[in-house]
Amino acid sequence: MFHDRHDAAVRLARELQPYRDSKDALVLAVPRGGLPIGGVLASELNLPLDVVLTKKIGHPSNTEFAIGAVSLTDEIIDEELVSREGITAGWLDEEISRIRGKLHERYRMYHGAGRPLPVAGKTVILTDDGAATGRTLLVAIDLLRREGAAKIVVALPVAPPDTVELLESRADDVVCLETPLSFMAIGEFYEDFSQVEDAQAVAILRKGAVRERV
Repeated sequence: MFHDRHDAAVRLARELQPYRDSKDALVLAVPRGGLPIGGVLASELNLPLDVVLTKKIGHPSNTEFAIGAVSLTDEIIDEELVSREGITAGWLDEEISRIRGKLHERYRMYHGAGRPLPVAGKTVILTDDGAATGRTLLVAIDLLRREGAAKIVVALPVAPPDTVELLESRADDVVCLETPLSFMAIGEFYEDFSQVEDAQAVAILRKGAVRERV
């Protein structure tokens, strides 16, 4: 049991000390709940902090059915599925552009006019306040691979064992403090699991947590 996200992040940072002061590493947090974790990790490890934003591409006739995913700079498409469903390249291009535009709007809310930190050739510490199924992190891992990340380390306070195993199959390393067999929701492992508001997320990024790399 963690007191709150800060407590969880301090404990997690102890396990990530080999990356402290690395010129080739950065922390990427999944907003919003992952940002208090990422802010502490960035501070404790003296690393740059940014957010990782991804969104699925829904099927044109069923938006809940994913046919791919988009990040700020890249996309993953299930080409076989797109071909089988007869989805046109024109529709797909427009949808990718629309989704990416929304992601950039959200990024600007967090970061102003700043640009996403490049990940090519870097060690990326990808973090959140926990993971239930790990699907959001799996998409982020795949997109970070496409963007040229040299190493991807998933850092979590808590996740069920099967989710950790799944993440281990896609990431280079997974650091997870607690892996309870009984897992209903992330919040049950925190005494204080208050919702992270956008204003709080913005404050974390603007209070010196983002460190420009030299």
